[in-house]
Amino acid sequence: MHPPPLPPLSTAAGSGDPQRAVAEAERDSPTWRQISDFSATVRGKGFPSPASYANLRARSVGDMATLAPSEKKIVEGEFGYVLEDVPHFTDYLPDLPTYSNPLQDNPAYSVVKKYFVNADDTVPEKVVAQKNSPRGIHFRRAGPRQRVYFEPEDVYACIVTCGGLCPGLNTVIRELVCGLSYMYGVKKIVGIEGGYRGFYARNTMPLTPKIVNDIHKRGGTILGTSRGGHDAMKIVDNIQDRGINQVYIIGGDGTQKGASVIFEEIRRRNLHVAVAGIPKTIDNDIAVIDKSFGFDTAVEEAQRAINAAHVEAESVENGIGVVKLMGRHSGFIAMYATLASRDVDCCLIPESPFYLEGKGGLFEYIEKRLKDNGHMVIVVAEGAGQELIAESIQPTGHKDASGNKLLLDIGLWLSQKIKGYFTSNQKMVINLKYIDPTYMIRAIPSNASDNVYSTLLAQSAVHGAMAGYTGFTVGLVNGRHTYIPFYRVTQKRNKVVITDRMWARLLSSTNQPSFLSAEYIEEIKTPREPPSKLQVRALKQNDS
Repeated sequence: MHPPPLPPLSTAAGSGDPQRAVAEAERDSPTWRQISDFSATVRGKGFPSPASYANLRARSVGDMATLAPSEKKIVEGEFGYVLEDVPHFTDYLPDLPTYSNPLQDNPAYSVVKKYFVNADDTVPEKVVAQKNSPRGIHFRRAGPRQRVYFEPEDVYACIVTCGGLCPGLNTVIRELVCGLSYMYGVKKIVGIEGGYRGFYARNTMPLTPKIVNDIHKRGGTILGTSRGGHDAMKIVDNIQDRGINQVYIIGGDGTQKGASVIFEEIRRRNLHVAVAGIPKTIDNDIAVIDKSFGFDTAVEEAQRAINAAHVEAESVENGIGVVKLMGRHSGFIAMYATLASRDVDCCLIPESPFYLEGKGGLFEYIEKRLKDNGHMVIVVAEGAGQELIAESIQPTGHKDASGNKLLLDIGLWLSQKIKGYFTSNQKMVINLKYIDPTYMIRAIPSNASDNVYSTLLAQSAVHGAMAGYTGFTVGLVNGRHTYIPFYRVTQKRNKVVITDRMWARLLSSTNQPSFLSAEYIEEIKTPREPPSKLQVRALKQNDS
């Protein structure tokens, strides 16, 4: 069910309110798109229904001028409809002029039946529902708008990559540059070199379609990257000094948190600067979105390591191949690579605890598998079993520049434990090979699927910034590209749900035990009482 149609603009004469005049003139404003003839609530402030767009616009402009960083732009409607909207220039710069979107004169779009995204289009976070289910949380649909808030010749855009490497980084850079240039006619684009530090180190390189033409065929990032180095005041000072008015930030959850702080400082200074995030994590652990770019490539490349481990294992008596894959907190690469391979006998991930010795433990399963099959392959995510290692090796407690705790090497530790068990028990002679392809996977160019996905993410980010949206991350939600508030992708990580059917499919593929006690399984399967409306409202108040 789509939101009801919006009411007509008020045509009452004689209003001397300049904000009302702006509101009446700008029918395409995002605030106009928030109002409908059902009862709406914007950040907890009730508006009568039907409400005039001008009244809502005048009030919302005043509200946004005094917003605290933690306050959220929420619209509620009938049947449990909730829109978690993203900020827009008109929230705090109400008098900006608008311009016709250049796409309507672009020859490439001349055959398109409908140039622009419908102003009321939103995308539901959850698509599975029952007959009486509430409509739930929605996000604003990404895509070009009829009016833009920049003249192409006035745009000065910058692009920065932060954090670890990931397949597809160069593709995103390329498509941001080509999207700005070919779709909107933007001429001034620079790359910030070396991550966030590059802003105040004043390291930049010019970016044109000619310069970035072939970079998608290379791994890594032509801009360079780094962890940490986030000083929001210095970064915004530099953005302001240079006259930059569009900032595209590519990085993981830590980078997106930094982007959120940069946006808040820009808004505090009332600058006409759009901040757009493109989420990047090879682990696929960013919340809300269907997947992150580079993930498909990582799963595909992991097959090479698994295939090598399988060949090594089956070529000798009692051969064991151990492959460590990426996944600090989330085991998606390990899980999907295991399902794709079908040569894996055991998959260990951070979300699913396991133990080594005793009945039902990993050692017992390895022994049984070797007796039945003569060889086996184990895939382990880098974040798995950290609590087991900590029992025998004292954790350093050190963190990297991004604030991530440095993990102990589960692959090497597990390989040594397996060797030690079979040597001490003298039950059988094993031949174990350990493969760690982590940096090989991170450094390759993206495959065809990720190239297409990276292109669409970059173009959606460009459309959003040109349309005046800011403080958002672009991502795929249920197969549709959306604009998501920064706080939604940084407040928690996406993790494998071990009570879900996908994990059950893996267990049935590998025939491995779950390594979980019956009591633990019962505990995690027990449904919790859903929160009442009063509890939900209390949580919202605490958030804000």
